[in-house]
Amino acid sequence: MSELLDQALAGLNEKLGGAGFDGSAKFAIADVGAIVLDGDGARISDDEADVTMTADADTFTQIFTGELNPTGAFMSGKLTIDGDMGIAMKLASVLA
Repeated sequence: MSELLDQALAGLNEKLGGAGFDGSAKFAIADVGAIVLDGDGARISDDEADVTMTADADTFTQIFTGELNPTGAFMSGKLTIDGDMGIAMKLASVLA
């Protein structure tokens, strides 16, 4: 298991505050793995989701630590989004 996935998982669950997430979203981290967020919280998984966000490990590290705004990452082409854009926007506010 990747240290990046473990750290991201802990940070996401902390930001969610145990409340889960309305909808489902997947962070696909190139050459590392994937994390899925849904009503049960965040977990390391490659399950299908309403929206999939794909980027490299550096980009996700910057997003998870708050150094990079998810919207800015998308607009600059560092982050690709496939699926429900409304859920992606909700998630951006959770990560802020």
